[in-house]
Amino acid sequence: MDPVLSRRALNRATLDRQLLITRTTRPVIEVIEHVAGLQAQTPHSWYTGLWNRIEDFRPEDAAELLESRQIVRIALQRSTIHLVSARDCLAMRPLVQVVTERMTRSTFGRKLEGVDLDELASLGRSLLEQGPMTFATLGRALGERWPGHDQHALGQGVRWLVPLVQVPPRGVWGRSGPIAHTSAASWLGFEAPAMTPGELVLRYLRAFGPAGVKDVQTWSGLTRLSEVVSSLDLVTYRDPSGRVLYDLPDAELPPEDLPVPVRFMYDFDNLFLSHEDRSRVVEHVDLLRRFAPYNVQPRTILVDGFPAGDWTTARAKGTTTLTIHRWEPFDPAEAVEEAGRLLAFLAPEDRHDVVISEGPSRT
Repeated sequence: MDPVLSRRALNRATLDRQLLITRTTRPVIEVIEHVAGLQAQTPHSWYTGLWNRIEDFRPEDAAELLESRQIVRIALQRSTIHLVSARDCLAMRPLVQVVTERMTRSTFGRKLEGVDLDELASLGRSLLEQGPMTFATLGRALGERWPGHDQHALGQGVRWLVPLVQVPPRGVWGRSGPIAHTSAASWLGFEAPAMTPGELVLRYLRAFGPAGVKDVQTWSGLTRLSEVVSSLDLVTYRDPSGRVLYDLPDAELPPEDLPVPVRFMYDFDNLFLSHEDRSRVVEHVDLLRRFAPYNVQPRTILVDGFPAGDWTTARAKGTTTLTIHRWEPFDPAEAVEEAGRLLAFLAPEDRHDVVISEGPSRT
């Protein structure tokens, strides 16, 4: 019989692999590769994800990597924007290309009828490599070749057919800019071999395991990975419901009673988005649903490894205030201390205030 791992054991294992129990001193680019990328469709909130994981993290360190093209923001897993190293960008994108294709065909397929896709890819790449463009500008340019076609659909077709990166200053700490794209190939200027499905599964388990096949598929957007997983040299466990979980033979599991610190998570942290069964990191599913009508993902506060509240910030007259919204009673002392450190990171030039409020920020 496979050993059974409790929900708390899975919680501690996942937090440990996500570098959320003890901050690391490893370089930024190594951390980004270790966690298999950070979801980064918002331009700046992912910096908090790195701050949670890296000791003495400076946002300038990541911004410099972005500007020097060592890390990039590109549509990858689940066809959402992720922050990855240049090497992982080129290795992962061919493998998950099918995910973007599936989603684009589902949404825009009819609007692209009559468009030669090879020509669309070639023209789109040529236009973007002459100079980065927003999708609105790209769509207008493509509309000159295919008048009468939906310009937004044409731009999204290029996003599917050509790996595109968002270029700085978009995403650079303390700066802003248009959501402009160019091809990953021209931006990075080198080639890398595509990652195999087996290599992707191993990267996932090192960042999120132990996990089941459906968990890997939820994270990546890929399907039919059962045969891939079964072909690998892995150890197996069971979760409390009897699901088979796979893991790397050399991966260590921390004690399930290991104390863990309070963490202020950013809104789209992959900790919450990378398992089909999220019970290892999510309680209060009913509370999380309250945020759905607002089309937002709460910035949750982990207490004892599970969401126990969310946090918001507001700035007025030179003071940035962080509000801790408690979903349930917990001793706020450690959270207040961590909030103070987070404020020093987010708004170093401001005065700071921490406020405690009962109940979620959106009800």
